[in-house]
Amino acid sequence: MILSDKRILEEIDKGTIIIEPFKRECLGTNSYDVHLGKYLATYKSRVLDAKAHNEIEHFEIPKDGYILHPGTLYLGVTLEYTETHAHVPFLEGKSSTGRLGIDIHATAGKGDVGFCNTWTLEISVAQPVKIYAGMPIGQLIYFAVEGNIETMYNTKGNAKYNNKTTRPVESMMWKNKF
Repeated sequence: MILSDKRILEEIDKGTIIIEPFKRECLGTNSYDVHLGKYLATYKSRVLDAKAHNEIEHFEIPKDGYILHPGTLYLGVTLEYTETHAHVPFLEGKSSTGRLGIDIHATAGKGDVGFCNTWTLEISVAQPVKIYAGMPIGQLIYFAVEGNIETMYNTKGNAKYNNKTTRPVESMMWKNKF
């Protein structure tokens, strides 16, 4: 079940959903619009190794925008910091973003109950497109959870993305044992 706008507001009032900054006009019928933060990052190497720590370079999006190009994976970040303590958050692209040829996540659209952070975006484009800090980039939808949660994400000892940040975070695949 996806939460409605009224239910999202009720959960915000209860403290089970936190969105900072929260703007009422960003609340849709059953979603909340999130915006692109001011930082992007790219990997230092063009060839990535799943067993290695692939380092990234952060940079700030200029006031007059930044042109993204096909063939490069850009890591972005949401302006909004979110917490979800009783629901499963999903981040999806907005149709207007998709119609510009911008994909905001490769595979990581689902959050876990207990996720408390900004969202790192895995951005790729179909053709060159100029983007701006603060532009609408995606929408969060919230699903109800059936059953009790044994371990919330923010209490897992092995959670790789728990450190609060306003910058994109690189892949932590290298921390897995395989």
